[in-house]
Amino acid sequence: MSEVIVLGCGYVGTQVARQCLERSEAVTGVVRSAAGCARLEAAGIPCMRLDLATEEAPSGAFEGARLFHLAPPVDHGVEDSHTRRLVASFERAGSPRRILYISTTGVYGDCGGAWVDETWPTQPTAERSRRRLDAEETLRRWSRESGGELVILRVSGIYGPGRLPLARLKQGAPMVLAEEAPYSNRIHVDDLVAICIAAMDRAADGAVFNVSDGSPSTMTHYFMQIADATGLPRPPLIPMSEAGEQLSVGMMSYMRESRRLASRKVRDELGVELKYPSLAEGLKASL
Repeated sequence: MSEVIVLGCGYVGTQVARQCLERSEAVTGVVRSAAGCARLEAAGIPCMRLDLATEEAPSGAFEGARLFHLAPPVDHGVEDSHTRRLVASFERAGSPRRILYISTTGVYGDCGGAWVDETWPTQPTAERSRRRLDAEETLRRWSRESGGELVILRVSGIYGPGRLPLARLKQGAPMVLAEEAPYSNRIHVDDLVAICIAAMDRAADGAVFNVSDGSPSTMTHYFMQIADATGLPRPPLIPMSEAGEQLSVGMMSYMRESRRLASRKVRDELGVELKYPSLAEGLKASL
C-alpha cells in the first residue's frame, strides 16, 4: 500500500495520522515549524517540515502517495496560493496517487437557511470561502491533467476536546437573538477523522461530500448548549441590527450566511455511522 502523507498535520491531521499508524500504514505528517515537528515526533508520527509559502518539497516526496491535504490556505485574497504551489511542486516532488482535500461548506455561500446537498451551486461570498473554492478548482485541474484521484470533503464547523468556544463565553461576548440567528452546522472531530479515513479508502474518484452531523441549529443555540453543559453563563443576546458594532469581523462573516447541511451521502456511499449525531452527544465526549 502506498505511503500516507498528512499535509497540515494539526488538530485533525494528527488524529488522522494516528489512525493510519494504528492500521500499520507508513505515515508522514507535514508541518511548517520545528515546534510542529517536535510535537509529532513526541506522538510517534514521522515528520517532514514544509512551508508551502516559501519552500519546495524534496524530490520524490509525494510520488504515488495518498495525500490528505489539510493545510489551510493563505489568510488573504481570493486565491489559495499554497495549493497552487503544492500542485506546481508535483513536477519535482512527484504526483500523488490520490488526494483528499478538506474544504469548507462556506463554498455554498448564504443559502437562506435552505437544506443544501452536494449538488447545490457554489457561490461563496466570504474571501476565506473563495480561497477554498480556488483550491478545489486547482486540484480538479490537477486531477484532470494528471489522472490522479481526488476526493473533496466540504466540512462544517469542527468541535471536540480543546475546540469549544469557552474563552468567548467566559468573556461574556454577546450573540444574536435566537430568532434572528442564522443556521450553522458542525461535526465532532472523531466523526470527521472517521470520514476522512473512509473517504480516502473507498470514495469514488471525483466525489464531493458534505460533512456535518445532520443536526443543524442556530449559532445562538450552539453557544447556549455549550454554556449550559459547562456551567458558564449564557451569552447576552442582542438584535442583529447591533451585531455589526459588537461582534468581531470574523464572527459577522459567519452571521451573514445561513444553511442546513444535508449529509446523507457520507452514510449512503461511505457507510459511516456517526458516533455523535447531535451536539448534545458530542459535548459529553468533548468536556
